[in-house]
Amino acid sequence: MADKFIDLHMHSYYSDDGEFSPAELVRRSSEQGITIMAISDHNSIRAVEEAKKEAEKYHIHYINAIEIDCTYRGIDLHVLGYGIDDKNKEFGDLEENILRQERACAAMKLELTNRLGFDVKQEQLDELSKEGVYTGELFAEILFNDPRYQEHKLLQPYRAGGSRSDNPYVNFYWDFYTQGKACYTEILYPSLEEVVKLIDESGGVAVLAHPGNNLKGKFELFDELIASGLQGVEAFSNYHDDEAAKYFLNKGREYNLLVTCGSDFHGKIKPAIEIGETGCTIDQKEIQKELQKRGLIRG
Repeated sequence: MADKFIDLHMHSYYSDDGEFSPAELVRRSSEQGITIMAISDHNSIRAVEEAKKEAEKYHIHYINAIEIDCTYRGIDLHVLGYGIDDKNKEFGDLEENILRQERACAAMKLELTNRLGFDVKQEQLDELSKEGVYTGELFAEILFNDPRYQEHKLLQPYRAGGSRSDNPYVNFYWDFYTQGKACYTEILYPSLEEVVKLIDESGGVAVLAHPGNNLKGKFELFDELIASGLQGVEAFSNYHDDEAAKYFLNKGREYNLLVTCGSDFHGKIKPAIEIGETGCTIDQKEIQKELQKRGLIRG
């Protein structure tokens, strides 16, 4: 197998569920042999300046990036923007708008969680939360470490040996706090078209993140999404099994898209995932050439 040296999807502590500083992510990436990287925080570009400076020390090609929440026909999607202008104030406005909504939803998220048979207090959340945002992973951290719920039936799949124990915090989030789940609270995200336009006008390349997860059971929608102006697809992701990776790789080639790979590393909420573990099955030099061709890295 060829060397693995590209990871274009990871999160710093500027994401509400990330653990490490941008500089620490660069250092860890270097230790893992990564030479081309991007930190794609949720709806935020605050990591860019620090990460770029640190990447120069380690001779790493750093690509400005963001991961933006958006919707298409009522489906929540994530779009990665690569090579964007980090001085564009619209990204800061986007982040503040979403943070404002997340804070407004905090009380409802707490109420919905406690309806499952728990008694989480606001004080517990405020002690650990970032900027007043209550994430599903934050609830998981509190509940999993509360001795009162050691034997709680709902939490058993996330305990050691359970079916969801590989990445318990983020699995708890996906199982209870995402669209259609018991503790989901709606945020008014921009449309896919609006996000693609923002990325494009900022000089970037719009790439659909982990489509096998967000389009689960609806892969046929991918062709429609491409018509919205997407220029790439994250075919290789820890969320994809071999079948999904092959499907989106073939789709990427069919539409002449930028095919990318990313670990979606967060730190403690995904303990089974390390930087560089992208599930990529093709020679990453192919991805490197495409990044060069699209002006995202120098030759």
